[in-house]
Amino acid sequence: MISPLLRRWLLAGICSGAAVSLAQAQADPIKFGKIDEADLTARNFVADSAAPAVVLCDFGRSRFDYAEDGFRVVFERVTRVKILKKSGYDYATVQVPLYHKANREEKLLGLKGFTYNLVNGQVVKEKLNSDAIFKEESTPNITIRKFTLPNVRVGSVVEYTYLVASEFIFNFQDWTFQSDIPVRWSEYRAAIPEYFDYKMLMQGYEPLKVQEQNEASTQYTIRWAPSITPGMRGGREAGGSEVLTPRVTNYRWAMENVPALREEPYMTTTNDYVAKIDFELAGTKWPNEPYKPVAGSWTKIDDELLNDDNFGIQLNKGGFLKDQLAPLLASTTDPAARVAAIHDLVRRSVKHNGNNGVMAGSTIRRAYDQKSGSAADVNLLLIAALREAGFTANPVVLSTRSHGRMETNVPLSSRFNYVLAHVALPGGKDMLVDATEELAPCGMLPQRCLNGVGRLVLPRGQESRWIDLTPSERFLSYRQVNLTVDEKGGVSGKVHQEHGGYLALDQREKLRKLGEKKYMQELATSHEGWDIAKYTFKERDLLHKPLTLEYEFASAGAEAPVATIYLNPLRDFGTDKNPFLHEDRRFPVDFGAKFDETLLVNLTLPAGYELEQMPQNMTLELPEGGGRFTYGVQQSPLGLQIVSRMNLARPVYSAQEYAYLREFFARMMAKQSEQLVLKKKA
Repeated sequence: MISPLLRRWLLAGICSGAAVSLAQAQADPIKFGKIDEADLTARNFVADSAAPAVVLCDFGRSRFDYAEDGFRVVFERVTRVKILKKSGYDYATVQVPLYHKANREEKLLGLKGFTYNLVNGQVVKEKLNSDAIFKEESTPNITIRKFTLPNVRVGSVVEYTYLVASEFIFNFQDWTFQSDIPVRWSEYRAAIPEYFDYKMLMQGYEPLKVQEQNEASTQYTIRWAPSITPGMRGGREAGGSEVLTPRVTNYRWAMENVPALREEPYMTTTNDYVAKIDFELAGTKWPNEPYKPVAGSWTKIDDELLNDDNFGIQLNKGGFLKDQLAPLLASTTDPAARVAAIHDLVRRSVKHNGNNGVMAGSTIRRAYDQKSGSAADVNLLLIAALREAGFTANPVVLSTRSHGRMETNVPLSSRFNYVLAHVALPGGKDMLVDATEELAPCGMLPQRCLNGVGRLVLPRGQESRWIDLTPSERFLSYRQVNLTVDEKGGVSGKVHQEHGGYLALDQREKLRKLGEKKYMQELATSHEGWDIAKYTFKERDLLHKPLTLEYEFASAGAEAPVATIYLNPLRDFGTDKNPFLHEDRRFPVDFGAKFDETLLVNLTLPAGYELEQMPQNMTLELPEGGGRFTYGVQQSPLGLQIVSRMNLARPVYSAQEYAYLREFFARMMAKQSEQLVLKKKA
């Protein structure tokens, strides 16, 4: 059964039996250079009027051939896109990543492209020019070849084709069926000899239109040379040759009419949910040789990290902090307080430069001297400082929310892009500590780290384990509002507002960015007619306490007393809009942390007025204890007291729970928006 939180599974490996490849015998779904003239008109795209562009067909295939230095993977692609709006012009610019290492590199071959336009009833075809092809360095091992098709306008059809030849058999091309625009047809084929064992991971929420797998035989002429892998020579002398006839498994996958993957509130990254297939080389099996696993294990990755000069070796190089640590340790004997003091020292000493990473840029000492560094620089320094102070501190490596879900069943160090500290305290208590956020208290992880699980890397690698990153902190909001209404319908109020947990971190960052004056100006302008007379911030620098704001405001009413006054007392203080606009959602709602929101309003009515109708109390509950909303009203000596409280008990809700969550917010907001009618007594 597919998990409600995740639809990702391993496809079957190589099957045996079939002698004929039906998958390979299928006609190609697209022929480069031959378009349907009807695609240049608008009539075929009425249903796609909201989209900036449509992928008409995306077709790729990967196969192996044998070059003079050994096997290589050859990937071919043909893509055709219809441009519907000016905002779709970006889809005429394409990026092809190419991997390189040492003196070897993937090669881009056979690049061609055309733009088709209908001009005075005639199809005009324009060729991709070589001066529109660029080269960019993306990372130390990735080069981007980028090209833009010419003369693109609304209504154009663009197409391109290219081939990538790769000696890196571990870098078998993945395939993405889905895009942020509709896809009419997406197809991928792969022909894999029995010598190569790949894990195939299918992800997404869209059904496959085609899934075929058949076998055939093919021939490779192998010329033995000194550069050939020794295992492949099998003892043969250099200069000889041999014809190999391995069994080849041919795969074919296709999807039809794939909807655009839209950005939704409270999601990690679209890459976690897009329909795609990934390939990971698990091992090789050469003729007359035993199976050779090449995929790593988590234990092996742990050991590699611990022995790396820019990771594990740095963890015991905190001796230069000895003089700074001494007074901190002398000031208290409480372990948690000592950890907090060391966290504060590192946080103030090295500013996070905004970059993530697992490995230190060079050394933690250099980052300390430069007073700036990546997340790895900062948090490896933190671990080293904690160890120097006598704590059992170890790294936790993880994948941030924007980097993607952590796949624990596929051991790859590239899954990680962040590191933080784990501290074992007396009494069996643990702490996760990160020193990159200047405004976060010790023990609070940045929101970017709230992404399922991380791997605790222990000195004895076989003892390393996965740990839960779900935080104890919440998005915490508390407001107490004293409102007074006059006979003209004007409202004045005193507000005591507390932001705690992750909401405190958000608001402290906003306050630092804007300053108090602009912060309050923005608050006033977000409420029609408000004038804020005075305000006071409290606990601004006490990061372990809620950020408190107290202010007074007034909103004028009519020029003269009125007989009927209409009020929405919670409208300005409750949830301002339902974040869940769409009727359905096919992937989880991931808040990162729990929510707790309380609003207490004391409403003083003007003399001689009474409430026309008392609001009804309400209680809403999500299934299986997932959340609760309560709304209660009672009479007070001067008017009314209204209490509204919302609690979300889990940080993540499945797609199956989305309808309940959407309805929960809709009914809560409707209740908070209920109008009160005050009538002047006869």
